[in-house]
Amino acid sequence: MQKSLLYLTTALAVISCKDQDRSMASTEQPVDTLALARSIHEKVITIDTHCDINVNNFTDSINYTQELDTQITLPKMEAGGLDAAWFIVYTGQDELNAEGYEKAYANAISKFEAIHRLTEEIAPEAIELAYTAEDVRNIAAKGKKVALIGIENGYPVGTDINNVKKFYDMGGRYMSLAHQGHSQLSDSNTGEKDSVWLHNGLSDLGREVIREMNKYGMMVDISHPSKPAIKEMIELTKAPVIASHSSARALCDHSRNLDDEQLEWIKENGGVVQTVAFSTYVNQDKHEAFNSSVLGLLSEKAAEQGFELLDRGAARQLPDEERNAYYKKYMALRASAQSQIDSLSMAGDPVDVSDFVDHVDYLVKKIGIDHVGISSDFDGGGGIYGWNDASETFNVTLELVRRGYTEEEIQKLWGDNLLRVMEEVERVAASLQESE
Repeated sequence: MQKSLLYLTTALAVISCKDQDRSMASTEQPVDTLALARSIHEKVITIDTHCDINVNNFTDSINYTQELDTQITLPKMEAGGLDAAWFIVYTGQDELNAEGYEKAYANAISKFEAIHRLTEEIAPEAIELAYTAEDVRNIAAKGKKVALIGIENGYPVGTDINNVKKFYDMGGRYMSLAHQGHSQLSDSNTGEKDSVWLHNGLSDLGREVIREMNKYGMMVDISHPSKPAIKEMIELTKAPVIASHSSARALCDHSRNLDDEQLEWIKENGGVVQTVAFSTYVNQDKHEAFNSSVLGLLSEKAAEQGFELLDRGAARQLPDEERNAYYKKYMALRASAQSQIDSLSMAGDPVDVSDFVDHVDYLVKKIGIDHVGISSDFDGGGGIYGWNDASETFNVTLELVRRGYTEEEIQKLWGDNLLRVMEEVERVAASLQESE
């Protein structure tokens, strides 16, 4: 597998200009550490399991072949040495009725089609869609970037169980059954706020969906559902599960993170936790302290432009077109203020790659190296100092090397563990289909 070495100089330049004291890739790093990290990063397949998309960035005129104001594009993947990205078919939660399901289904299909358009029409020479773990390895070996599809929120399934197979056929290889709010399939972690639950775990339809996912080879994603729902999923599934973007609750007490009991369930199940670089889930105290300064800066700039800033929850609940327009304006606003934000980071203490790898360390010690992976949640709120877009991906590998992880261990963390789960899910599906 050949990777561009551009990520090396990009990472060095971007980080060193932000904060020399916290720099993972500064010139103060021992040469042998940098050389070892370069060598490992070049060899392993690096897989990020959660990157949100906006269909407006998948057109003939505006697309991921260009340098957009998004955290992930093909140039950024090339610059950072990121080989594979799971692009997300995300649908926000709405009413549990026929109209809501119809709109959600249409939204999901538009995102599936956008990803296919990128890989089949816009840039087939640069990126290819993978359907199996073997596909991932083969595509990466050809020197192409790899696209995979994950489904965030099973709400678009509606009440038609056949949609599981439809989504699978379009490339969906993992799905979570809930998001911000209870779906018709599963309770959400958000129920912790008010202790109001819809199903006390999974619904009957949700249990049927799990069985269908097992049958066709779609990984069960336990990020976002409630703890009782997660327990049911793990008891019901015949294959390993994943948490596509979650971190350790013992280090950051957020309902989106996984507590030690849940981690043990995943270990026993043979699954994998894809540690997420979402600053609120990595260190909430540091995030809030630094973010208050950033928010003040952005609020001033937004007011000058007549732009109303929304919190993440409110933005995620906007109708699709309004939400996409809002994020486009927000990313442009943040880009215009980036130099000032970087200046704030010099005096402040933002959540960074070191904080992120603290979660990796904890998870590895708690459940073992075979059950931990890496994710960003780019363009969905993710990103930390040192890994704030795909061009900075090398800095994660460098920090892992600094902490003594071996090449074999880093290979597992960056992708092999996730591919192992994919292969087992594929094997279970083949077995279930043969027994029919």
